[in-house]
Amino acid sequence: MVKAIVAGAAGRMGGRIIHTIQQADGISLVAVFERADHPAVGADVGELVGLGSLGINVAPDLKSVLDRGDVVVDFTYHEASVEHLGQAAEARKPVVIGTTGFSSAEIETVQTLARKTPCVLAPNMSMGVNLMFKVVTDMAQALGDGFDVEIIEAHHHHKKDAPSGTAVKLAQNLAAALGRDLEQVGVYERKGLIGERRSEEIGIQTIRGGDIVGEHTVLFAGVGERLELTHRAHSRDNFARGAVKAALWVVAQPPGLYDMQHVLGLK
Repeated sequence: MVKAIVAGAAGRMGGRIIHTIQQADGISLVAVFERADHPAVGADVGELVGLGSLGINVAPDLKSVLDRGDVVVDFTYHEASVEHLGQAAEARKPVVIGTTGFSSAEIETVQTLARKTPCVLAPNMSMGVNLMFKVVTDMAQALGDGFDVEIIEAHHHHKKDAPSGTAVKLAQNLAAALGRDLEQVGVYERKGLIGERRSEEIGIQTIRGGDIVGEHTVLFAGVGERLELTHRAHSRDNFARGAVKAALWVVAQPPGLYDMQHVLGLK
């Protein structure tokens, strides 16, 4: 039985991950934590997320519970996730991170820390989106430079980073498939007299509103025809199930940085 520690227990994703762990085979919840100043610290997490008393109180940090578990599942904030990974790496505890919004420097830190402990880092843990990552690469390679490429992503109004980590990953995959440098060809907004669209551009456009869980569309626009591939998430449970699958998988892996493509056997 894999013993899981969940970060950000009072958050939207933290709650769904806890629910999913309680329903899953082969994994059990042993500890949860929040930041030290969070009002949920000390509360029974089961009462907090609507499961009734579980006898597991919300801890004020990871250090105080790290020795209880086999794996840490973290969907919090990029700065916090790097800090948590650092603590887990020192204890050689595997980590699953679904946080987005990392800077280039933070990604380098994650890569360094993953040399000490296995870490699954994925901007989106749903099976459908990870299949989408693979399929759009094949589509881009087949269509080549004859089609304009645009990405449109939509999320709820609480989301703090833009574009989404999933949209960025899609753009990175597309750029690699087309032999382009995303830093040079990525276009994140258009306004005013911008001139004709450059053929090498990869547009990434952001929509925020309401309670949209997550939608991503990759559009290949050619002359006389258009291809669109869309993924719509109807519930955060898709991400939670992926996180639990990753937690069960990563505990048996050697140190290294992995993503959901590894977990799902797609590469």
